[in-house]
Amino acid sequence: MALHPDIAARLIQITDADDPRVADYGDIRERDRIGGGGFIAEGTVVLDHLLKSARFRPTSLFVLNSRLEGIAERLARVPADVPVYVTDRAVMDEVAGFAIHRGVLAHGVEREASGEEAEREETGGLADLLLAARRHGGPLVVAVGLANHDNVGAIFRNAAAFGASGVVLDATSCHPLYRKAIRVSVGTTLTLPWHHGAAIEAIVPALEVSGHHPVALSPRGTSDLSGFVPRPGIALLLGSEGRGLPEALMERCETVRIAMAPGIDSLNVATSAAIVLSRLYSAA
Repeated sequence: MALHPDIAARLIQITDADDPRVADYGDIRERDRIGGGGFIAEGTVVLDHLLKSARFRPTSLFVLNSRLEGIAERLARVPADVPVYVTDRAVMDEVAGFAIHRGVLAHGVEREASGEEAEREETGGLADLLLAARRHGGPLVVAVGLANHDNVGAIFRNAAAFGASGVVLDATSCHPLYRKAIRVSVGTTLTLPWHHGAAIEAIVPALEVSGHHPVALSPRGTSDLSGFVPRPGIALLLGSEGRGLPEALMERCETVRIAMAPGIDSLNVATSAAIVLSRLYSAA
């Protein structure tokens, strides 16, 4: 299947790994682009989320020549002002610093807000997200101290799968736009509403103001999930697998535990979230 002439005309061949036009893709395993406002999306599924995201947009694509025909329909949806760089495997792997098996990369950034929207995001981003989540009606996921990229990505994937209204990550949690978090989330960090960076001391009062009911998930929970009665506006609080949620925080929440066989102290946090979110989804 030949590429449509309009798509073929947009392709920019890259033959040198030092070409500055693909500098955004250099050493992507090691570099942190979050501080600069950009991120890397890997694979076609993640690219699909980027292309339909209302919050983020691609600035360029970097694709293997051998993948072009297979993603022709996706390329047709890429905005005309976004350059599509193409190359062979040796050059791509040299640029990225490791073997890119999927052969499809995109660099993205957050869309620029303006006017009242920019001011609202600057002064009330968390509050606005919580109010929107409450109107949505699905459970909200709140992550506290989750530094593992895989867990954060998996939590986003689970949250999207079970109809969550969004994700809030405190300042001690890893950023959801890290490359690995995006990849594990299968791109849902680009389409599910989220807020990152607030102190947990500010998040819990904000949940109360927005009308959410905070539920802390912990092996130390006072009630078993089997007897938990779902209700509208649940905010599911998740802590790290080592320290868990702070005791002072749990005292302000309803606490729930998942029944497990003797000798096992806890489940993986993303697995635990999936179990609870599935129950909430089934009960909705």
